Amino acid sequence: MVSFDGRAPGTPVETWEADPRLLALPPLDGAVDPATVSRLVVLAAHPDDETLGAGGLIADAAARGLSVTVVVVTDGAASHPGSATAAESLVATRAEEARVAVGLLGHDVELVRWAVPDGAVREARAEITERLRPLLPGPGGVLVAPWRGDGHRDHRVLGEIAAELVDEAGASAPRLLQYPIWLWHWGSPEHPDVPWASMRLSPLDAAAEAAKRSALAAYASQRRPLSAAPADAAVLHPVFERHFARGREVFVVDDHGTSSPPAAATEATFDRTHARRADPWRVTTRWYERRKRALTIASLPRERYGRVLEVGCSIGVLTGDLAPAADRLLALDVSSVAVQAARERLANLPHVTVEQADAAVDYPAGAFDLVVLSEVGYYLGPDAFGRLVDSIVDGLADDGDVVACHWLQPEGDFRQSAGDVHARLGADPRLHRVSHHVEDDFVLDVFSRDPRSVAQRTGLR
Repeated sequence: MVSFDGRAPGTPVETWEADPRLLALPPLDGAVDPATVSRLVVLAAHPDDETLGAGGLIADAAARGLSVTVVVVTDGAASHPGSATAAESLVATRAEEARVAVGLLGHDVELVRWAVPDGAVREARAEITERLRPLLPGPGGVLVAPWRGDGHRDHRVLGEIAAELVDEAGASAPRLLQYPIWLWHWGSPEHPDVPWASMRLSPLDAAAEAAKRSALAAYASQRRPLSAAPADAAVLHPVFERHFARGREVFVVDDHGTSSPPAAATEATFDRTHARRADPWRVTTRWYERRKRALTIASLPRERYGRVLEVGCSIGVLTGDLAPAADRLLALDVSSVAVQAARERLANLPHVTVEQADAAVDYPAGAFDLVVLSEVGYYLGPDAFGRLVDSIVDGLADDGDVVACHWLQPEGDFRQSAGDVHARLGADPRLHRVSHHVEDDFVLDVFSRDPRSVAQRTGLR
């Protein structure tokens, strides 16, 4: 289980250091060399991220006379869930701590605070992107951001924004470095998500290490209890904190600037998910899931379809429910483990074909009368999902339908929200929304090239 509770000890430093790969990592070269680097901009999702992940780098750059800007995006108010401490008081405390900490890293380091609500980086994605664009260092500059694979949603989204801006800048782009924080807590050296090949080691000299320790000590609200109440316990467990006081920092070097994980990485992630449990989301046993599938089937505008496509079929449970309404049904999933399970489940249905494929990269040829997207769209970034929507609509029959159903609550591995997914579908001028069902937990929409209602289609009016 991935945990983002820093009050738990997490994986000890000794476990990481026992793996020879850590200390044998290639060095981080030239990141703060004044002869080649013009400017350093460090992004922090929360106050203290900059110190935990890159405090030594900041101190070293400042000592060498580089221009350094630290951007703290959120107000940090969600660090103590359930605390009786007033949010306004905690926001003020964390702002002052950040001011002191950054000043200890370097007297001339510029601190920029935006006070986006803690936990809402994804919701403020467009605003953050626009505010960050003019601060982006140009050629010869270095942009440092949270590692996109860190798991925590705020860290992931801010890292994605940084990578997208670097991609956008093209030949004028700065170098992009990413710092992991939560990886040291939930991960271990053998964890399949550790990016060993892209990691670089940055040893700290005595001055940089001392500055980092002093800056980290300034974050008293995170290192000591706010009060005796359980909800006010220290956020940083001493075992976890030791990862950031070991005389070195580790960065993930993104020399290619790809803002979306490659298809192979997505495949591996879902393979692991399905390999761990035969029914990862308990779709066969939860009443919530059975009811949602029934609503999905009931939302279909037509009783029968010719050719049907399901994108992201997982183990094939919804596929089996769709099968009676289809002459031919093609179900796709990126996970080979899920595809094998779906094939076994649906082996008695000869008109159903299950294939391993990434529809956003390799969309199947031919026209479809119905396309179903259930709990899949938010795993794609906006650009990739936009390409998928274009492919779907381009390949949709003249009277074809698209059904989309997505969970509305936030999850750590979503790359956009259900609202973003459904808004993109609704923005296509070739589609008409013919039904809309929304509950607290999910939204179910039917879009169609045919604007008529079911009653009109069946001759009732």
